[in-house]
Amino acid sequence: MRTEQGRVRVRVPAKVNVQLAVGAARPDGFHDLANVFLAVGLHDEITVTPADELRITCAGPDAGQVPLDRTNLAARAALALAQRHGIDPRVHLHIDKDIPVAGGMAGGSADGAGALLACDALWSLGSTREELLALCAELGSDVPFSLIGGAALGTGRGELLTPLDVGGDFHWVFAVADAGLSTPTVFREFDRLTAHTDVPPPAADPALLDALRTGDATALAATLGNDLQPAALALRPALSATLAAGTAAGALAALVSGSGPTTAFLVKTADDAERVARTLLASGTCRTARAATSPAAGATVVERTAP
Repeated sequence: MRTEQGRVRVRVPAKVNVQLAVGAARPDGFHDLANVFLAVGLHDEITVTPADELRITCAGPDAGQVPLDRTNLAARAALALAQRHGIDPRVHLHIDKDIPVAGGMAGGSADGAGALLACDALWSLGSTREELLALCAELGSDVPFSLIGGAALGTGRGELLTPLDVGGDFHWVFAVADAGLSTPTVFREFDRLTAHTDVPPPAADPALLDALRTGDATALAATLGNDLQPAALALRPALSATLAAGTAAGALAALVSGSGPTTAFLVKTADDAERVARTLLASGTCRTARAATSPAAGATVVERTAP
């Protein structure tokens, strides 16, 4: 019989989609994707400790927007792992939130992957990476990448991952909007906008993959793309002003991150990132702006203590 011990803390990164190619809606309602993920150095931390019952708490920016019931992906991850192994999931999951909430940077998915890894360590299950990835895929399309980090091409609905080589660091600024956007709502808007067009099968851009491999920021800037961006802009027209402000400040390229509404700006250096972040914040077109570097490691146990 497994016993809970001590406390486990896991750090897990945000992501940016440097390419998000979206196919037409499938009969199951999902879309085939060619999703080039890049993990970035903005992190949530999930701390798991034994408790009398499953409960979840959250602190940090926009913590009030995070559900604290069993709809939370961290709670769903703990429940799925416990069910797989016949464990009563009596744990306290605490999320220290630093990834924007509902911002298109996979914050909820990160919490799910982090909770899965933390509970696996707390319960001394020793699950293989493949076992954890399978559970991640059941939880959501972005959750597997949150576990592995680095860079990867996601196909299927994004859950089938092929790791990618990255030849150097890339520097980013992320401008956080005043309110979130629902991913399903953005996909529905994509379907509306493309209803009378021939949507091609999604495919990764070889030039973009080469830019990642060589670490060439200028080449990467020329190939960034997000098929959901028109839908996000239709739903939140004010994002156009944010994109324009970052471009005017000297960013190499700008795009909506995933389903938005966070906007991402690729720059050449860390100093450029700090300067563009200050300019964006002063522009009044976003609530806050954050500099970060990629690639970043996936979900990682950073603390494990005995009772």
